[in-house]
Amino acid sequence: MFFKHIYDTSLAQGSYLIGCQAKGEAIVIDAKRDVDTYLEIAKENNLTITHITETHIHADFLSGSRELAEITGAQLYLSDEGGVDWQYEFPHESLKHGDKIKVGNLTLEVIHTPGHTPESISFLLTDHPATDEPVMIFTGDFVFVGDIGRPDLLEKAAGITGTQEKGAQEMYRSVQDFSKLPPHLQVWPGHGAGSACGKALGSVPSSTVGYEKIRNWAFRFENDEDGFVEYLLEGQPEPPKYFAMMKKLNKVDRPLLTEVPKHPKLSETEFLQKYTDGIKVIDTRNKVEFAKGFIPGSINIQNNKTLSTWAGWLLNYDEDFIIVAPEEEMDEITRKLMRIGLDRIAGFISDVNLPGIELQKADVIDIEEFKTYIGREEVQIVDVRGKTEYEQGHIEGAENIFVGTLPQNLDKISKERQVVIHCQSGDRSAIAYSVLRRNGFNNVKNYSGGMKEWREKENPVIS
Repeated sequence: MFFKHIYDTSLAQGSYLIGCQAKGEAIVIDAKRDVDTYLEIAKENNLTITHITETHIHADFLSGSRELAEITGAQLYLSDEGGVDWQYEFPHESLKHGDKIKVGNLTLEVIHTPGHTPESISFLLTDHPATDEPVMIFTGDFVFVGDIGRPDLLEKAAGITGTQEKGAQEMYRSVQDFSKLPPHLQVWPGHGAGSACGKALGSVPSSTVGYEKIRNWAFRFENDEDGFVEYLLEGQPEPPKYFAMMKKLNKVDRPLLTEVPKHPKLSETEFLQKYTDGIKVIDTRNKVEFAKGFIPGSINIQNNKTLSTWAGWLLNYDEDFIIVAPEEEMDEITRKLMRIGLDRIAGFISDVNLPGIELQKADVIDIEEFKTYIGREEVQIVDVRGKTEYEQGHIEGAENIFVGTLPQNLDKISKERQVVIHCQSGDRSAIAYSVLRRNGFNNVKNYSGGMKEWREKENPVIS
């Protein structure tokens, strides 16, 4: 058997290519959208991708299953569980609990594991030349290492009211069934630490059923469904705004993108024309470089592992935008953005020093200056971390406005008072600073050390 775990650190998302080397056939589970990765792996190992499948209708990334099927001609197998409201709306082979997919000498048995979503399925893999017993389970967003999938996304992200409690109850039953599986069974989940699909995902890529029964909190609530439901629903992070769009696009028939696009480098004239027309500019440079000089109105979303997430919070799917980045980073940036369907890149520039544009500088302050603003009536201190982080400990007098929802809450920020923002360690406050400046808030300071430095220096925190 050939096995490859493909892990996208930008979304903490795992996909899998599994092959039968004797027959030369392979299956891909939960493909990301830049599918050339799978084609290269298959080619290097003399495999043909003949089967493609998914664990559920994803909310956190735009699946590449259909792109991969279009290129390879492989058969697409998708869940038919969950009822009429949870069916994929494009041609595929339907899967029900107990169905089996045969890939050469391998078998993947379908298990319906609702909770995260009603149609969620997992796959039990048996490598028949070695054994007739399952050796692996691919759980998608059902069981993670140290955590389980959240059941509240349909309600919070997609706006389908009344689904989170039902989902949590279904998850309880699915977890009880999972606990009956052989303890040696390897567990390969769809996400790792950093994903917004749970609240305490581990950074180890895989586990076993036995290990999860020992260390995963979800298995501590035997015969206590109410306690399980309460614990599962409390303290979940804010679901990114783009999740609702992913849920829709992964379900319906949509245009396919079978190659990674190459975007043009704009001339000074081309950029200035688009900029004058009001196109949004996303500056992916390091926050320190951005602070030294940035194009007025540009938003600083650094090209790190959270680029996709923050772009998904702050960009709309019906608008074009320009990227500021070194040319050698554009392929990486394009891939990160296409993985959540942000395809409307109108070009890029690498140098912000352009004729006719006076660069602005960010007002970044240190902890000693920050302390001088605390408790003053003419100052508004804004903590742009998530609600749960804020509730677990914040600086006295700081208001909480999450950076992801800042554009919808600008009326809560004062244009008359001195505004001082901070987050945990400076990345999110750099985004927030650029959003505020773009929207005409010129009296803003960024305490970039944030709660990390504040706590390290043993300053008081309230909760």
